[in-house]
Parts: sequence; C-alpha cells; structure tokens
Amino acid sequence: MDELLTMSAKELSRVEVMQKLSEKRVSQKEAGAILHVSTRQIKRLLKSYRKKGAPGLVSRQRGRPSHNRLAEDVKKRALNLLKTQYQGFGPTLAHEKLVEKEKLKLSVESVRKIMIEENLWKSRKLKKIVTHPLRERRACFGELVQIDGSPHDWFEGRAETCVLLVFIDDATGKLVQLRFVDSESFFSYGAVAEGYFRQHGKPVAFYSDKHSISAQRRLPR
Repeated sequence: MDELLTMSAKELSRVEVMQKLSEKRVSQKEAGAILHVSTRQIKRLLKSYRKKGAPGLVSRQRGRPSHNRLAEDVKKRALNLLKTQYQGFGPTLAHEKLVEKEKLKLSVESVRKIMIEENLWKSRKLKKIVTHPLRERRACFGELVQIDGSPHDWFEGRAETCVLLVFIDDATGKLVQLRFVDSESFFSYGAVAEGYFRQHGKPVAFYSDKHSISAQRRLPR
C-alpha cells in the first residue's frame, strides 16, 4: 500500500507551482514571485521535484523537534519560579530575574509563552475588547428626539459661560431646537421642550445618555 503523504498548504502551493514550471506555463522568476522565494531557491525546489516528485517538497524538519525548542528541565524550573518567587512579575522583568539571578538560558518570548499558557499573565492584545454595536436610527421624524446640553464659553468672554441645549431628531439628524440657558435643569429642558411642542407637536420619546431627567422617556399620548 502506498504511504499517505501529508502536506501543508504551503507545500501544496509549491507542488502546484512546480507543476506549472515543469510544463513551462510560468517562468522561474514568476514562480519565485508566487512563492515569495529567490530564483536560486526555485531552482533547488524544481530539482528536488523532478527527482522525487511531490515528496521532495515536504519539509525535512517535519516530525523533528525544533532547534529552538526550550529544554524541558529549563521550562519546569522556570515555571516553578514564576509560580513562586516571581509570582506577579511581567514577562520582561521575570525574564531578567531568571537569566541574571537563576542563570537560566531562555528568551523573553519563551517566558511570555509559558506565562500565557499557565494563565500567569495576560497579553493586552488578548484582553477582551468590548464593542458597542451601532444603534439604528428611528424610521420616522418625531419617533425619538435626542436631547443634550453643552456647557461652554460660547461668547468668548463677552458674556457669562452658559449651556447650549440641543434637540436633534433621531430619524433625520435635524436640529429641531437650540437654546442658550444658564444651567441644565428640568425647568430649562422643559422650556425648550415647550418650544419643540409648539413647532413640531409631541414626539414619541425623548432620549439623553447623561441626565436622570432624560434617560429615555416616552411621552403619554
């Protein structure tokens, strides 16, 4: 029975390109561009493919331990120290202590990998990102009116600092009421709301994300 040949996606791409190269459907330069390797490397791959076929393109390192693999005894000792003497240290500082004080030979990336695997440290990149989905706008004018106040020196010193109250229709984005007031309060919002009622009638609801007087409030019909 023929032996089953297992290949990675990268190796399968090499087989496809070598086949096209053998059939002269691509040049060596084009093959190098496709595989992101030099023309010299393409020549070596093609020679191996012609001699051994697809198996000649399988990496010789498959199934062998990496040359950069961390020795098991070093890993165990480092892990023990990280859980005890250097508990709470970040990868960079822990690495300095393990190398300088404990005389262990390992890289800072090895320390970081061990700490992540053992839940001793969490990378900022791995922290959960909280997303807030965008709320769809209401369909019709008057369904929802967003209200907000913005305190600022609007008159650039020519008058007292005041607050600009803004009413925005959610469906259309139109500014439907604007008024300068001394401060944000129920009464100031009520006065601006009265102007809105006179001009546009009663909306279904008002909404603001800042004040207790206005978290979403539906108006009685």
